[in-house]
Amino acid sequence: MPELHFTDQDRKSIIDAIETAEKQSSGEIQVHIENRCAEDVLDRAAEVFALLKMHKTELRNGVLFYLAVKDHKFAVLGDKGINAVVPDHFWDDVKELMQNRFRKGEFTEGLREGILLAGNQLKSHFPDKGDGKNELPNTISFGK
Repeated sequence: MPELHFTDQDRKSIIDAIETAEKQSSGEIQVHIENRCAEDVLDRAAEVFALLKMHKTELRNGVLFYLAVKDHKFAVLGDKGINAVVPDHFWDDVKELMQNRFRKGEFTEGLREGILLAGNQLKSHFPDKGDGKNELPNTISFGK
């Protein structure tokens, strides 16, 4: 069970980062964690993106943080709305920052920092419309 890799405090910290990142933006961030990823990590992240219905956001500005803990694989996947406006190297920079933390075993910190960086871009390009609308839940989903 992948949730066993994260304490209750770790999960709260990640959810707090999601809420902080979304607070001043209309963007949506989701985190999905599972143990194994038997296929290409980007293909699996795209499957999860679809399963979580992240492509259904009004401005197509969802960001998925996907992590397969036992296989040491992860991906950050943005929808077409956010991908159209972030700098070309942005997602690579986020992944590099996260990978540096992950190599030290700091998974919660890596996720938090990546989420907050994505949130800064979302805030810049998709400011909060003031309607308080939250299109996707601010939770962590877990797979097998």
